[in-house]
Amino acid sequence: MSERGFASDNYAGALPEVVEAIAAANAGHAPAYGDDEWTARAEERFREHFGRDARAFLAFNGTGANVVALRALAQPWSAVICPETAHLNVDECGAPERVGGLKLLTVATPDGKLTPELVEPRLVRFGEEHAVQPGIVSISQASELGTVYSVDEVRALADQAHAHGLLLHVDGARLANAAAALDVPLRALTTDAGVDALSFGGTKNGLVIGEAVVLLRPDLGEGIAYLRKQSMQLASKMRFLAAQFEVLLQGDRWRHGAAHANAMAARLADAIAGTPGVRVTQRVEANAVFAVLPPRAAEQLQRRWRFYVWDDSTGEVRWMCSWDTTPEDVDGFAADIRSTVASAA
Repeated sequence: MSERGFASDNYAGALPEVVEAIAAANAGHAPAYGDDEWTARAEERFREHFGRDARAFLAFNGTGANVVALRALAQPWSAVICPETAHLNVDECGAPERVGGLKLLTVATPDGKLTPELVEPRLVRFGEEHAVQPGIVSISQASELGTVYSVDEVRALADQAHAHGLLLHVDGARLANAAAALDVPLRALTTDAGVDALSFGGTKNGLVIGEAVVLLRPDLGEGIAYLRKQSMQLASKMRFLAAQFEVLLQGDRWRHGAAHANAMAARLADAIAGTPGVRVTQRVEANAVFAVLPPRAAEQLQRRWRFYVWDDSTGEVRWMCSWDTTPEDVDGFAADIRSTVASAA
């Protein structure tokens, strides 16, 4: 089997400059638990990108960041409205429920994205002590189906949430990909669009390890420092997480890897367009391509390439591109898709 593939942007290694930043931070002693100069500089980088009120709390992984963020926003009786396909609902092993104590109110969507019209039916039973109270709307940007919310779409959800006393959270594991796709700053899709808090992804964009909870309003997140520790997301040697974010968020460095991954996904979609028996199922807007293949074609391809079957019932597969996907990777994979599908016909 090929060592390279299209299973996940988590399969890629780390950006060389990120590895260099870790090595540079590995000099002498430094205060633990975030009281170090690297963390201070990383926090300043977050403020540069998300606004002066932004407060960043570094975490180990995306599930941890999501749980900490939602716990910081929620009351014990709060519910979180999210798409059925949300990472919160599908791929976090029940952590929001088990660890966060949060009820998820899921919504079926055709493309992984919420709209005010889809959210509206969940905005009911306010003030009834017998019912869980909607408290947070959570969206993934980019979505789990590779689609991207426009600035106006995010703002519409924020306006709706705030009108009903709810908060808007963004699972931004691929926020960099979404901002690169729209060619806008990170704050345009978050702070300026009315988002209250987000989980900012680092690992999928070239870090070794590290995500961040970013609170965008000064009146939110009372006790978040305790919640992060209680959720087992407080790093003792924080400087090694922080050094990575410091270099990733210098200027627009975060954009380079994300834009490249997006371009490789577009290249792959173009390369298989019109192939008999292959149907792309979602708009290719970030770094993912979803497609349905003829029976047995996916299994044959998986003997040589790494990727996931997304939906066993339909045969839909997911192909992810990363910061280090090469044009040669894409072209070789596309050629193999075409030949395999032709032989399976």
